[in-house]
Amino acid sequence: MANICELTGKRPMSGHKVSHANNKTKRKFFPNLKKVSLKSELLKKNVSLKISTRALKAVDFRGGLDQFLIRAKNKNLAPRIKKLKKALMVKTKVKAN
Repeated sequence: MANICELTGKRPMSGHKVSHANNKTKRKFFPNLKKVSLKSELLKKNVSLKISTRALKAVDFRGGLDQFLIRAKNKNLAPRIKKLKKALMVKTKVKAN
């Protein structure tokens, strides 16, 4: 999975580089990806992710990785993060009961 954010699903976009003479050539706009390690409080483990800086800001705003994953839609998540979310949901249901 190269150049795809594991939490938000952001991927490279294509467009044109436009010169002063208005010549257009193809180019790609890559998301600003960083390799980070986030801690899951409920699962008690660290998870290393390749996410965009915008997703990192969203995780911080939500109050951590656990809260972000609970609210996140499955269609945007990478397959290994879906498994993490599923384990998290099982853990929260056990806590709730």
